[in-house]
Amino acid sequence: MKAMKLSRGQAILRGLVLAVGALAFLFPFYYMIIGALQENPDTSLAGAFPQPGNLTLANFTAIDSRINLVSGLVNSGIFTGGVLLCTVVFGVLAGYSLAVLQWRGRGATFALALLVQVVPFQLLIIPLYVLIARDYGLADSYLGMILPFAINSTAVIIFRQYFLQVPRELFDAARIDGAGDLRLLWRVALPLVRPALVTVILVTFIGPWNEFLWPFLITKQADMQPLAVSLANYISNVAATAANPFGAVLAGALVLAAPVVVLFIAFQRYFTSTDIGSSVKG
Repeated sequence: MKAMKLSRGQAILRGLVLAVGALAFLFPFYYMIIGALQENPDTSLAGAFPQPGNLTLANFTAIDSRINLVSGLVNSGIFTGGVLLCTVVFGVLAGYSLAVLQWRGRGATFALALLVQVVPFQLLIIPLYVLIARDYGLADSYLGMILPFAINSTAVIIFRQYFLQVPRELFDAARIDGAGDLRLLWRVALPLVRPALVTVILVTFIGPWNEFLWPFLITKQADMQPLAVSLANYISNVAATAANPFGAVLAGALVLAAPVVVLFIAFQRYFTSTDIGSSVKG
């Protein structure tokens, strides 16, 4: 089906609308960068266009001297990396099982995964804290931070939907050649669902990287807290005494947001659907 060709006026209008939307989306990031670099804060609109002499890296030094940005980044990286690893491994296995394997209770299990989506995590905070901190003794540990997020029902659903699109003929042909389920998953299914892998990684990354409530409850030692928790503590307790609290807070927010932006830019080209059906001829 041929795409409808836009007239010159429609093309110009579409370009203008997209440009305005892009500027509206990017301006907060630009303002955060400028605010983090300003020596003397200017919260007015004119502050978005500062004088070169008013730009400095002192705000990063000021906040780093109070909360140790490197340590916070490392803790956030370990926390997020552990959640990502568990989410991908368990999500792939569960999604493959729900989409490809035939077993009793498969439909009820998928319905349960959908039901979990409507249960707010905040309702589970107290029982999870009692279980992990008191019963398991995992307070102030990376494992204690990771466990509640190890299995992500959204990832399971995403992988299931992608695996359902893989033609059954591919699995049948591989089974005829003597391949088992793990080999089918590794050699046949996973290479065809790379967009799902990237989607799950990016969607999952943002959650634990910005997570505040659970790490705040489970960690009491400052050297174990992720950057989001350290930054929140800085804003509540220390920022008011800083020479430039506005710039220091924006500097911390910039350090927290930068990895997410870089990750999205690096992997955005993978956000394309693959023509899975082209793997089968005839």
